[in-house]
Amino acid sequence: MIQIHPDLSYRGDMNSLPDQASLAKACAGCQNGEPFDFEFEYAYQPIVKLSTRSIYAHEALVRGPNGESAASVLAKINDSNRYRFDQLCRSKAIEGAARLNMQELLSINFLPNAIYRPEVCIRTTFEAATKFNFPIERIIFEVTEGERIEDRPHLVNIFREYRRFGFHTAIDDFGAGYAGLNLLSEYQPDIIKIDMDLVRGIDDNLPRQAIVNGLVSICKTLDIQILAEGVETRPERDFLRASGIDLMQGYWFSKPVFKGLGEIPELAWD
Repeated sequence: MIQIHPDLSYRGDMNSLPDQASLAKACAGCQNGEPFDFEFEYAYQPIVKLSTRSIYAHEALVRGPNGESAASVLAKINDSNRYRFDQLCRSKAIEGAARLNMQELLSINFLPNAIYRPEVCIRTTFEAATKFNFPIERIIFEVTEGERIEDRPHLVNIFREYRRFGFHTAIDDFGAGYAGLNLLSEYQPDIIKIDMDLVRGIDDNLPRQAIVNGLVSICKTLDIQILAEGVETRPERDFLRASGIDLMQGYWFSKPVFKGLGEIPELAWD
């Protein structure tokens, strides 16, 4: 029998959920602590806040056990291990952040297609936050817009529930995927991250400038913070800053650090 905390009631479309047998099987694997059949670790990349010349958050990026690429890990994910992987990612990211004494926000990617019921699937996150003494109000859950969303109402419900639980929410790679402005019209996250393809060479590309300036205006109206990812050059940084973007992430500031926290060189601010 799956136990659900009485305060975490499900409010979504029951017809969009899998059958109870599938749900019970997936949850049983997590509850019983079934061993995972491959190892992975995390690298952490800083997200900076230019106005305060400080690190705002760190994004947890999956890596192989010896620092191998994310692709080498994600290639092993399939329908039989997707749920357990998503749950284990959260726990390992929080454990690593606590071990590194991270004081800033922690951004964790999640797989919406691996979540059956947000109020059930969030349990292991709460358990990890309690075990490693990492405050839930310092956790951001971000979904990659490039991932095909099989059920957008279900994703919107996940976001709303996560916000109700006290987490921050973000849409990653905005402008690169299947949801785009339609998703934004239904749910306004705390942060949207502009896809790096829009950022690349933006200082010398009028169409990209127009698109990003439009997004900045939309986000200002909707009270959403906007974050530019993939910033690699000073001109890109300067244009984005002049456009009103204060949060940035990319190699100009720091590469991801395997099992460590990045530091920002003084040059990156000047």
